[in-house]
Amino acid sequence: MKDTVLYFVLPCYNEEEVLPETAKRLFAKYNKLLRANKISDESRILFVNDGSSDRTWEIIKKLHEWNPAFSGLSLSRNRGHQNALLAGLMTARKYCDISVSMDADLQDDIEAVDEMIAKYEGGCEIVYGVRNSRKTDTKFKRGTAGLYYRLLEKMGVNIVDNHADYRLMSRRTLNALAEFKEVNLFLRGIVPMIGFKTDVVYYERGARFAGKSKYPLKKMLAFAFEGITSLSIVPIRIITNLGVGVFLVSIVLLIWGIVQKIRGATVAGWSSLIVSIWAVGGMILLSIGVVGEYIGKIYLETKGRPRFIVDEFLNDGKKKTDGL
Repeated sequence: MKDTVLYFVLPCYNEEEVLPETAKRLFAKYNKLLRANKISDESRILFVNDGSSDRTWEIIKKLHEWNPAFSGLSLSRNRGHQNALLAGLMTARKYCDISVSMDADLQDDIEAVDEMIAKYEGGCEIVYGVRNSRKTDTKFKRGTAGLYYRLLEKMGVNIVDNHADYRLMSRRTLNALAEFKEVNLFLRGIVPMIGFKTDVVYYERGARFAGKSKYPLKKMLAFAFEGITSLSIVPIRIITNLGVGVFLVSIVLLIWGIVQKIRGATVAGWSSLIVSIWAVGGMILLSIGVVGEYIGKIYLETKGRPRFIVDEFLNDGKKKTDGL
């Protein structure tokens, strides 16, 4: 396996606080794998700068100048985590045999890479890093995450529970991923669609080493909604079924109203009428919003705009294997 070229791919957005430590730990793992003849000396640690406004790109360039084992890819502007990750993977596939994608905040256990490579050597094309617990999360986050995974499952989405974007992928699967052309990216749901032999590696997810999370509640909710609407049409079908249900109820109420009229019964009905108007009006607005979300995605897909634009790529020079 000493001829296997491995590319670590790490999206970075304003990670100046954690990047030096991340580089140090990854470089130690890189050298360990190199000495064990698990990877080729053509392997790289590829940091993807997602339009950072701090010193992230400056640090990446200095790392590359010090040792070209560190590669750098800078996007023309901030495109979001999923687009930055895809940019790194699509760049890496031109050079690597396998890639390992992970976040730059050191929450993913770097030591799990050894087991991922072992499973790749055993014939796996994709190896998912899966959290074995959520002890570091708040009760709210644990509960909502579990609910979200169950909701996706009910909607027919094939997704790996408690897996984020920490995974090993072979060049074959990276080339297959390149065939997926959608602009609205949710890689956690797209990668399982590729198929081939897969496996999982369990690891303990730690706390963020430094800096602030790039996923506050608002972004997490938007990302969750993106996953549902990008991978499932069940919300549209729910609206259809809801519409049929409301229509049937209206027929029953119409019949009831006619019967009451024939009987000469006096029905005030003001409260029930107002409640019905507000309830049905709310459902209509909600339904229009969901349908509009899908139409908006269709609009973006038909434009065929690039998912990322590369500003600069650093990937040359002679490497050293001494420490940072």
